[in-house]
Amino acid sequence: MQVVSSLKSTKNRHPDCQVVKRRGRLYVICKTNPRFKARQGGKHKK
Repeated sequence: MQVVSSLKSTKNRHPDCQVVKRRGRLYVICKTNPRFKARQGGKHKK
């Protein structure tokens, strides 16, 4: 999984890529090609 600063470019890599927001982080999920997985954000405030 890549940690990226911009998810706009990673979303356009494959037509099956989806951008999902979970627990304050943005993820790119690609079921057909899992090497396109990516994550953005991650500083968690307590």
